[in-house]
Amino acid sequence: MDRWKGRVALVTGASVGIGATIAKELVQYGMTVVGCARSLDKIQALAVECKNAGHSGVLIPMKCDLTNAEDIQSMFAAIKAQHKGVDVCINNAGLAHNEPLLSGKTSAWKNMLDVRTHCGSENALAAECKSAGHSGVLIPMKCDLTNAQDIQSMFAAIKAQHKGVDVCINNAGLAHPESLLSGKTSAWKNMLDFSLQSISPGLVETEFAYRLHSETPGKAKETYSQLKPLEAIDVANAVVYVLSAPPHVQIGEMLLRPVEQQA
Repeated sequence: MDRWKGRVALVTGASVGIGATIAKELVQYGMTVVGCARSLDKIQALAVECKNAGHSGVLIPMKCDLTNAEDIQSMFAAIKAQHKGVDVCINNAGLAHNEPLLSGKTSAWKNMLDVRTHCGSENALAAECKSAGHSGVLIPMKCDLTNAQDIQSMFAAIKAQHKGVDVCINNAGLAHPESLLSGKTSAWKNMLDFSLQSISPGLVETEFAYRLHSETPGKAKETYSQLKPLEAIDVANAVVYVLSAPPHVQIGEMLLRPVEQQA
């Protein structure tokens, strides 16, 4: 982790749970960590805790609503101005609503997807790549992958502007044969001069279930009592493992599961 000392990491959803634990671990390894969330109180308390513990890095709280494109762009602009950009981005933020896929409210699903996909971050990341002098280029393109016309229009635009697609990384869940691993992530690393890793944990004991079942806390407790779940530190350790890999090693995807978890 020595090569990451003094470098800048952005951790979304850093106020509690996995995000807070990852932020704390990276600060211990000497990184400058920008922790963002809608509420700053808990991140500010964690920043004080890190400082008092004498960690060599620093945690910088930053307020950001990840469903708001202007908030995201302002956050990246502030990081660029204050810290010259982001070296590591931990896309951790997420939430869940107790809404079934078929019968649930579309507004709830939109909210969950907006937080996970960070609407507006594509433009900010494109600017990051350009200003960092990467040899490739990131081109933002809006597409609703549940809409066939949107998908066809997107491919038609790529065909017209760039003569087609050489590598398709199926990370959004669209049914193409190219998965994150078999879709040659190493090629994307070469084109954009940065690496992309996916860490997919199973059941982790955090505040997540208690927020999901806020009206029935007993159900949340039951979620974690059926088996020995992962802890937030297990995921944080996975992040450190990925970052600790030598520059010539590309870890495309890491799957973590509690031993007793069946699915």
